[in-house]
Amino acid sequence: MNIQQPGSHLDHLVRQTRMNHLQLSQMADVKANMLLTLASVVITLCLRYLTDASLRWIAAVLILFCLLTVILAAYAVMPKTPLKIKRGEQPDVHSPHFNLLFFADFLQLSYEDFEAAMEGVMNDHSRAYQVQLQEVYTSGLFLAKEKYRYIRLAYLTFIAGLAASGLVAVVSGVLR
Repeated sequence: MNIQQPGSHLDHLVRQTRMNHLQLSQMADVKANMLLTLASVVITLCLRYLTDASLRWIAAVLILFCLLTVILAAYAVMPKTPLKIKRGEQPDVHSPHFNLLFFADFLQLSYEDFEAAMEGVMNDHSRAYQVQLQEVYTSGLFLAKEKYRYIRLAYLTFIAGLAASGLVAVVSGVLR
């Protein structure tokens, strides 16, 4: 990447994009929290109907779909960091898959290597913009492929659970 003329307009562009991604991430967390709460309340309210013979299957279907919703919503907001930090092979800090500004990536570096990589970035305008754009790109990929994908699946699962339990109610004749 070669930035011909760095300036405040480029700084503002990158900063605004990063802020938008942060807001989208926070919105995803709020949506996941809403789904977790809603599905948990529905599970709690349905548990007592498991003992009623006429409502048992309706409640069981709804509880099953709500449990799936809880799992998907929790997975959407679960940190995707490794359980164990590997200190083996040094990562290539110039690789497009390595994000120098993301803690889970730079954890693989020693402090001295991190400092040297950051010094190289801070002393080169083009490289500084490249690292920031890489941060925007990887956070956008994470939002699309991880957070919003699983939140969408959680919403669809919850809606499908409502529809399936309604269908079970119609088929079993409870709503007559």
